[in-house]
Amino acid sequence: MPPSQGSAHPLRLLGVYAALLAVIYALVFFTGDKSPTPKLGIDLQGGTRVTLTARTPDGSKPSQDSLQKAQEIIENRVNGLGVSGSEVAIEGDNIVITVPGDDGQQARALATTAKLYIRPVLQAVPKGATIPQTPPAQVPVPDAGQQVPTDGPAPEAPAPEAPPQEPPAEDAPAPQQRVFPAQAPTEPADPTLTPQEEAQREIAAAKATRQSTDPATQQAAMAALDCTKADPLAGNDDPNLPLVTCSQDGTEVFLLDKSRIDGQEIKNAVANLDQQQSRWVVDLEFKSTGSDAWADLTGEYLYKRVAFTLDSKVVSAPQVQAGPQLGGTTQISGSFTATTSKELANTLKYGSLPLSFQTSEAETVSATLGLSSLRAGLIAGAIGLAIVLLYCLVYYRMLGFLTGLSLIASGLAVYGIMVLLGRWIGFTLDLAGIAGLIIGIGMTADSFVVFFERIKDEMREGRSFRSAVPRGWQRARRTILSGNAVSFIAAAVLYWLAAGQVKGFAFTLGLTTILDVVVVFLVTAPLVLLASRSAFWSKPSINGLGAIQEVARERRAAEAAVAEGVRTR
Repeated sequence: MPPSQGSAHPLRLLGVYAALLAVIYALVFFTGDKSPTPKLGIDLQGGTRVTLTARTPDGSKPSQDSLQKAQEIIENRVNGLGVSGSEVAIEGDNIVITVPGDDGQQARALATTAKLYIRPVLQAVPKGATIPQTPPAQVPVPDAGQQVPTDGPAPEAPAPEAPPQEPPAEDAPAPQQRVFPAQAPTEPADPTLTPQEEAQREIAAAKATRQSTDPATQQAAMAALDCTKADPLAGNDDPNLPLVTCSQDGTEVFLLDKSRIDGQEIKNAVANLDQQQSRWVVDLEFKSTGSDAWADLTGEYLYKRVAFTLDSKVVSAPQVQAGPQLGGTTQISGSFTATTSKELANTLKYGSLPLSFQTSEAETVSATLGLSSLRAGLIAGAIGLAIVLLYCLVYYRMLGFLTGLSLIASGLAVYGIMVLLGRWIGFTLDLAGIAGLIIGIGMTADSFVVFFERIKDEMREGRSFRSAVPRGWQRARRTILSGNAVSFIAAAVLYWLAAGQVKGFAFTLGLTTILDVVVVFLVTAPLVLLASRSAFWSKPSINGLGAIQEVARERRAAEAAVAEGVRTR
């Protein structure tokens, strides 16, 4: 019988698998950070923990519903960034975020309140510059019939008329060498206040000055604003009032009008690389109501600046060059990198948190216990694998040697894929994931046993080793595919329903199940086919199938004796 279809060219199949390994390791060594090690989870490499304390505008205790909603949004942001292995848990009235590695900034970014407002810019000055006593006049909006070029420079605002100066009184004190009097000293912290009450006092004080409708108070707030300090208004500013704030990089101070568009009107946000200007931007798509408001805003503020504020900070304040802009799409530009633009898009896409949070200092989480468990687990796994290989060598002789080669080929592929997944989707390998890998490798050994036992069944029927291999493979591959299909479905369901580290177990189990099929079809079956065509491997003393051949001979002799007895009668 000729070999079954798909197994007639074992060298070609082995070459395909070798090419796959070459591609995997070419990507490992010549792309990304070129580090040939997978990312480890919190339990193996340690991590960074940041505690988020909720701050409500009225100082009240946050509800459990709002905390659970905040936890869900932060988990969605984690998944959107591909930060695998992170943990988001509610502890009392706080939310605790733990991420792998020592990057505490990443955990803080996940806690961004993400309250986005689009506000017209009334005034903007570089930080440290002298603040004029009155804000500059706004550029008038042209009449409907007036033609204004969209690609020319913005018209200059007319200079405001200076108010008449009254001569100082004789008894008046000497004028101060600044525009406004010195700011009142900051009130010291009251030890009798609770943290919630202290936060409420800070928010109320910031609103009284930075969200005042009085022009003099607004100018004083611009002059006194310190862009380097934590902002108590982050996520707590009133969108129906003006706002004095800083740019995210702290280089500009803004006086902004009340909000015209809420971030809740955003339908989608995507980070893209602007090919023309070679910079990263965030493309926004508005809902229908937000689209109409954006068209009205850009039509009204032609040649004026419009600010995108995220948690009370200006992330971008471009000048409207053409209006009205229809279609419901716009773009946020700024000093973004690939990482920061993706973080901003991910934050806006999944919505704003129902609470604002004050973040604690990042704490390092030790991996001592996890590393000890890993060491013990690897030793136990190595002992178990050695016992399996020893059993295969004793029971299947040199066919057990082919089992070892197949497992090595599978391990090489798994390791390279773990490295690449860590770079591409942020997958981190923890103890649960390693358990899934070990179980998956054990299932691969089961597939080899199914194949070998089918070969033995064929030889019991009286066939030679050479003819039994292709027939045994034809019968075994259906069983192998069925078993792996059941395992993969179980892993997929577990991944879908589970949470936390159980997802890592299900993911690695499903991955190794797929690789089991690939290795059996591209490595194990071709190796056994090559062995069946070799005179050396066909020797019973080498392949360990001598006893099976003896059983087949005895069966044939018994059948011949029965047939001879029938004829003599």
